Amino acid sequence: MQIPINFQLNFIRQEQHLMLPLASSIVLTQNLYDILFQYVITPEKEAKLDNFIKLLETHIKSKAEAPFSLPVTELEFLEEGLEELRLLNWTEIPVTVFQINLDACLDKESYEDEIEKIIHLLGRLMIVRRYSGSDLVYVYPSNLVRY
Repeated sequence: MQIPINFQLNFIRQEQHLMLPLASSIVLTQNLYDILFQYVITPEKEAKLDNFIKLLETHIKSKAEAPFSLPVTELEFLEEGLEELRLLNWTEIPVTVFQINLDACLDKESYEDEIEKIIHLLGRLMIVRRYSGSDLVYVYPSNLVRY
């Protein structure tokens, strides 16, 4: 893979995330939906649960080399369901969020190509996962997560 153009990583924040256990499957995802559905009592919360499950399924199907996690604050809609996740071995971990800044102005396609090169490079150096197609990356503590 070609070396990316010059870039910078800017520290944004550190967040507490709940991380999916290492053993996971699509069947687990459906079971998780069934378990958590009892905690969503409004259409808005049901839509958030559907989105959460879709993100989880996408991650599992992608066979990613980084863990799946979400900020605890994004999962608070589950209320007591957060405790269910913990009982199912979801682990709360600190995750650091960085923003990738490119040192060049590029068109959208070239920009995406460069971001992918940077994430590939970073992935060889640390445990990292891109946040939802943005210029943000989650960096996981190497002493807690080994893939």
